[in-house]
Amino acid sequence: MSIHIVPLADPHPSASSHRLVWLASGSDGAPVGSAFLRLFDREGQDHLAELELNVHPAERRAGVGSELLARAVAGAEGEGRRCVLAQADAGTPGDLFLAARGFRKVLTLTYARLALAHATVNNATSAHASADIAASAHATADTITGSPPAGYRLRSWDGTVPDELADTFAASRRAMDDMPMDDTDYGVVVWDVERVRAAAKAIEDRGESLHTVVAVDESDGSIAGFTELVVPGDGRGDGQHYGTGVLPEHRGHGLARWMKAEAIRQARERYPDLGGLLADTADSNTHMRAVNDSLGYRPTHRTFQYQLDL
Repeated sequence: MSIHIVPLADPHPSASSHRLVWLASGSDGAPVGSAFLRLFDREGQDHLAELELNVHPAERRAGVGSELLARAVAGAEGEGRRCVLAQADAGTPGDLFLAARGFRKVLTLTYARLALAHATVNNATSAHASADIAASAHATADTITGSPPAGYRLRSWDGTVPDELADTFAASRRAMDDMPMDDTDYGVVVWDVERVRAAAKAIEDRGESLHTVVAVDESDGSIAGFTELVVPGDGRGDGQHYGTGVLPEHRGHGLARWMKAEAIRQARERYPDLGGLLADTADSNTHMRAVNDSLGYRPTHRTFQYQLDL
């Protein structure tokens, strides 16, 4: 098969990254595959590139993927990157492709889903969060209850963070700095108000809705933790959890579960046609996996993150 590869301009550059793009076509000019290489530009991650490579099923095992990968690796090296990350679902052709071409498995993610039709949430006012999974001939829904830990209150917003909370919200993002990443050379994401607003704007530009719930420390009004949920613009299908984090000095009070339960309650109340909520969690992140399990999330599939060291 004759393969023709054309580099394309980045269709969606951002303040924190840019992309190199290649389109592969066959001898008849029909597209057969593509590669998107995202290059992080901000300090803390400017050593890193993320690869998304796709080949039409009918054109696999004909060298298309290898040609695209060679271009992407050369592009990463030309940009001075030291590693390339890529993901593939366990047992898929992508999984086998990456393993056979020098990528090493560095992280395992388990994806889970909460079916909103079978989850009711009541954030009560008792002293500690608790879970009550109802299962009887007359009760088929999971009932999730949560309660406010002493000294904290919840606050939420849609879209971009309110101006009065922008600084403390940006500061709270360091809660993700020690998120388990196993052997991934992921670096550190440095957040400031500009980046927080840009991330929210990117979601809005895609036509999706961003909802954030935070736990506020009542002693000084600062944000102690947050959880983010992105919902399709039409309110149908499944929403996606983007991140949940609690600052180290505020851990041990059940804030993560409390915030996430509130996000579930709001999603069910506001989006009656939403089917479920999705979460992906590193297998080594035992605490967040336990939170998700207690809220009724059920595993759907597993994905491997691979890394190619340059």
